[in-house]
Amino acid sequence: MEKFIKLESFCVPLNMENIDTDQIIPARFLKAINKDSFGKNLFRDWRYNKNNEPKADFVLNDSTYNGNILLVGRNFGCGSSREHAAWAIKDYGFKVVISSFFADIFKNNALNNGLLPLQVSDNFLSLIFDKVYNNPKTLIRVDLANSKIEIIETGEFENFEINEYKKTCLISGYDDIDYLLSIKNEISEFEKIGSSSL
Repeated sequence: MEKFIKLESFCVPLNMENIDTDQIIPARFLKAINKDSFGKNLFRDWRYNKNNEPKADFVLNDSTYNGNILLVGRNFGCGSSREHAAWAIKDYGFKVVISSFFADIFKNNALNNGLLPLQVSDNFLSLIFDKVYNNPKTLIRVDLANSKIEIIETGEFENFEINEYKKTCLISGYDDIDYLLSIKNEISEFEKIGSSSL
């Protein structure tokens, strides 16, 4: 996976709560097994009408907003446990999703696929939405190494929590197998110690 250490980006704001995985990637698009084919159908039913024409009032079709950060309301990724939801967001080009609460399974799927689900307080989430709606070119800095998110223009920031193992994997660009391979010498030494005590 691509290493994630620090990101400075604009945000794409989708200020809705309880966005479920069927809205993120509708079930009819789950037949493909290639992770690289899902981005085009991200939020498909919200992005396009029945004639497959883009809906002008949906934020992903609004050229005012762009960037690698998806800014969403509380309880993002609820519903079914499909990993394809994380695939679709990542394939579309987002590297971070900011919310004040994530469904647990979505959160783990995101982390396992190199997508950072960054959880902030309700107040800080509202602050970011206000800044972005007021100025779409508001830059957000995500410093994973220091677990810090900052509104660059004003210096307002908040620290966030993340599983230390997953943090290490993101910074190193590891999936679970890559991580095990990175410590194979330590594993071998542990096995030697274990076998010698038998």
